[in-house]
Amino acid sequence: MAEASSSVPPGMENFIVGIIGMGDMGKMYARRLSAAGWRIKACDKDDQFEKLREEFGSTNNIQILRNGHLVSRASDYIIYSVEAAAIDRVVAEYGPSTKLGAIVGGQTSCKDPEIKAFETHLPDDADIVSCHSLHGPKVDTTGQPLVLIKHRASDDSFKQVETVLRCLGSEHVYLTAHEHDRITADTQAVTHAAFLSMGKAWHSMRQFPWESGRYVGGIENVKINLTMRIYSQKWHVYAGLAILNPEARKQIAQYARSVTELYKLMLGGHLDELRARVLRARDRVFGRADAPKWADQPLLQDAVLDRFSLGAGEKNGGGDNTNTSSTAPLPNNHLSLLAMVDCWSALGTVPYEHMLCSTPLFRLWLGVTEHLFRDGARLEAALRIAVADNTFRSDDLEFTFAARGWAECVGRGRFDTWRDRFLDTQRFFEPRFPAAVDVGNAMVKAVLESTKS
Repeated sequence: MAEASSSVPPGMENFIVGIIGMGDMGKMYARRLSAAGWRIKACDKDDQFEKLREEFGSTNNIQILRNGHLVSRASDYIIYSVEAAAIDRVVAEYGPSTKLGAIVGGQTSCKDPEIKAFETHLPDDADIVSCHSLHGPKVDTTGQPLVLIKHRASDDSFKQVETVLRCLGSEHVYLTAHEHDRITADTQAVTHAAFLSMGKAWHSMRQFPWESGRYVGGIENVKINLTMRIYSQKWHVYAGLAILNPEARKQIAQYARSVTELYKLMLGGHLDELRARVLRARDRVFGRADAPKWADQPLLQDAVLDRFSLGAGEKNGGGDNTNTSSTAPLPNNHLSLLAMVDCWSALGTVPYEHMLCSTPLFRLWLGVTEHLFRDGARLEAALRIAVADNTFRSDDLEFTFAARGWAECVGRGRFDTWRDRFLDTQRFFEPRFPAAVDVGNAMVKAVLESTKS
């Protein structure tokens, strides 16, 4: 793991890092790098200039400039921290102003359009070294995966980028742009689709799930908290990853197909066929009983997950809501989890192969999925409930509609439709975000600490 640093090494005292795009991640990078002694020149849209100057006016080493031309001509390493959908337009505007011999990279979640923009619009003398912190702006960067992509650069330029980013204390992972997009599709796109679909389903039912007493227990806590965490973010954070990444499109389509086909088996009462399909997927993804792919110890423990609930029947402890409710969990078929494993099986994905590049959300999602499939009795109960119990039948119908809707939106490449679908559901849950985000952040922190090796 890269060691955190608090000083700039000899010979790089005059090295300047430029950041174009001061959204949440751009600001986080600016603050962390400047605190380590690096000189930062940064900008955002013109209408944000005065606001940013006021926000960072007292911050050492950060100079806010009016536009990307001024940042590009003065910086030795330029990081484009903008929406994936806007990367081509922004690089086309500011790329020609790149300082002679500078290093340029991007922080977008989808590297295919980013690299194409750099190759098209940057001067030939510019080196290209991109990066991607696989976590959100409020997650501690220490020990988190940081992808570094040496696309077109000398060894010296690449070492300079590593030196700058070492202060984050992240785990450096070296990939090509194509490898990055394939792995992020495996670990992020389908995970986000599952939570987006849950939120849309609950919205369609006009239901805050933690208030109904229908969603109780550790697995449900993860579903609810991470759904709220995603919908509390900006819509474009997830849209670019899903729509611009060809691998993600295929995977989201397969997840919707898995949800639909499993739901049809449930409706038809085909228990034997449902069981055979799910167990076959389990063996492909997690391995057979005599050769399991999971570790001896589960990724998540009930004792950790049960601490974090938004339910009214539990104590509010500033995000650590110890479950004191006597309400027993209702029988649930966990269609979202069954479909995830069916999807991974159909795509030939083995999730453990990507743990080094996994996000906190993916680790939690894999953990609860593993939690269900490790316990044969729990899994069998979910399968029987899927056919014999109608308690969640209407919820599952809305979830199926939602999954198909997101897949169609992604397949058509419609950013406007994605935005409208996302914001409509975001507005429904928005009054509950403050408490939900606090609990979700505490849960992520506790789970990450509990899974450290």
